[in-house]
Amino acid sequence: MTATETGVKSNPAATPLAAQDPADLYHELFERVQMEAVYPDSKTFVDMLPRFSPTEILKNYRSQTPKSPEELKKFVEAHFFPPGADSHALAPTSDAVEKLPIDEHIAKLWKELSRKPDVGVEDVSSLIPLPFAYVVPGGRFREIYYWDSYFTQLGLLADGEDEIFKGMVQNFSHLLQATGRIPNGNRDYYRGRSQPPFFSLMISLWQERYGQQSALAFLPVLKTEHTFWMTGSRAVKVGETEVLNRYWDDRAAPRPEAYKEDVKLAKHAEAKLKRSPSDVFRDLRAGAESGWDFGTRWFRDSNEFATISTTEFLPVDLNCLIYQLETKIAELSALKGDEAEASRFRDLAAQRKALIQTYFWNSKSGTFRDYDLKNRAVSSEDTLAMLMPLFVGVATEAQAKSVEKVLTAKFLKAGGLVTTLKMSGHQWDSPNGWAPLQWLGYAGLQRYGLTKTASLVQKRWLALNEKVYQATGKMMEKYDVIDLKKMSGGGEYPNQDGFGWT
Repeated sequence: MTATETGVKSNPAATPLAAQDPADLYHELFERVQMEAVYPDSKTFVDMLPRFSPTEILKNYRSQTPKSPEELKKFVEAHFFPPGADSHALAPTSDAVEKLPIDEHIAKLWKELSRKPDVGVEDVSSLIPLPFAYVVPGGRFREIYYWDSYFTQLGLLADGEDEIFKGMVQNFSHLLQATGRIPNGNRDYYRGRSQPPFFSLMISLWQERYGQQSALAFLPVLKTEHTFWMTGSRAVKVGETEVLNRYWDDRAAPRPEAYKEDVKLAKHAEAKLKRSPSDVFRDLRAGAESGWDFGTRWFRDSNEFATISTTEFLPVDLNCLIYQLETKIAELSALKGDEAEASRFRDLAAQRKALIQTYFWNSKSGTFRDYDLKNRAVSSEDTLAMLMPLFVGVATEAQAKSVEKVLTAKFLKAGGLVTTLKMSGHQWDSPNGWAPLQWLGYAGLQRYGLTKTASLVQKRWLALNEKVYQATGKMMEKYDVIDLKKMSGGGEYPNQDGFGWT
C-alpha cells in the first residue's frame, strides 16, 4: 500500500523537514566525509559543531580541495568542533576507578547523563535546543531520544530526580508546540520521523506524582501528537472509516547519521532485488522511527537486510500506544469538562481497541502480531511486540494467559526475554534482550495477575544486569540473554554504555 492509498489528508504542521540537515548544508563535503568514512561512525560528523558558517566552510573546501583522506580529516578538524561541543553535562564524567554498588552507580550516572538546557546553541548546530535540562542515553547518543526517555523517567522518579523528570516532559511538550511532533531525537536530521509515542504515558507518570488536574496543561499538545499520527502517510485506512497506523518518514533519502551504510544497502537492493533506492531509504527511516532498528521484524527475508519493508506493516505496539493516547485525551477532556471531546476520543479508542483484536490477534499462534498490508494477513513471526496489548490493557484475560504461555515456552531465557526468535546478526533479534521490552513484559504480565512469570522476567534480567556490571563496571544498552558469558552485539554501532533506559 502506497502513501496515496491511505486516503488520509496531510497536515502541513505535522510534516516539517529538517532545515539544518547536514546533508543539505554541506553538500559534496558531507557526501565525501561520509562515503570515505573519515570517521568510523557515521554519526560523528553530523554531530560536529561548525567553527564557521556553512557557506564559508564550503567555499574553503572548494578552494582547498583536500585530496587524501588525511588531508580531508585535517580540513574537517580545522573547520568543526568535535561532537558534544554543543551539549553540556550537568556534572563531569568521573574518571574514578572505584567500583560502587550498582544502585549508587546509577544514582551517580543521572548527573553524568544529564544535559543543561540548550541556551545559546548556535543556529548552525544540528541540535534542536531544549529549554529544560534532560537525560541522554549515553555513549554516542548525545541528545534526548523520545521512547528511551519514558523508561529513563521511570528510573529518575524511583531515585527522586523529580526536577529533571519534569523538565524532560516539558521539553517534549515544547517540541510538540515547535515542530508538530516529538522527533526521534533533538537533532535537525531527526525531524522527519518520531518514535513510539509514549508521551501520554509520561503524562500518566506526571499525574501519579502531581495529581490529575496538573496534567490539563498538556491536553493541547497531546492532541497535537494525535494529529501528527492521524494525518499523512502514517495513517492507513483499513475500512470505510477505520484507520490504523504505521511507521513512516517524511523523507526518502539516506539517514545523515548512517549515510554510507544506507547508500550501500540501497545499491545492493537495487542490484539484487530491483528495489527503488527511495523505497529502501524510506523503510530504513521508518524502521528507525519504530525504535527497532534493525531486526527481522521488518524484513521480507530474514536473511536479507535489503528486503526491509517497514512501511508495509501495521505494528501492533504502535497502535496500542495510539489507543493509550486516545484514552488519555478522552480522560483529560472529561476532566476539563469538555464532554463532547471526551466522548469523541472514547469512541476513537473503543474503535481502535476493536481493530486491534481484528487485525493483530492470531488465534493459531495465541499471540498478537503485526499486520502485513501487502499480503493482507497477520505476520508469520512472533516478536516481543506481543507484549504491548498486555501493557496497555487491551488484551482479554484469556489472551494474556496465551501470550504468557508462548513467552515462557519460547522467549524467556536465562537472562530475560529475547526480542525475537531469529538469529540474524541484527541487534533487535536473538540473542539480544532490551530493557524497555523487559519492562513492558514485566508490567504487562503484572497487570493481568500473571505474577509468577513477571517475577521470573524481573529476577533473570536484574541478575544479568548485575553480572555484567560486576564484570565491566557499566550498564549496557542491550544484553545477550541466552549466553550469559557473552556481550551482546549486532547493529550499526558497538554496544553503548550508560545507559538511560537500562
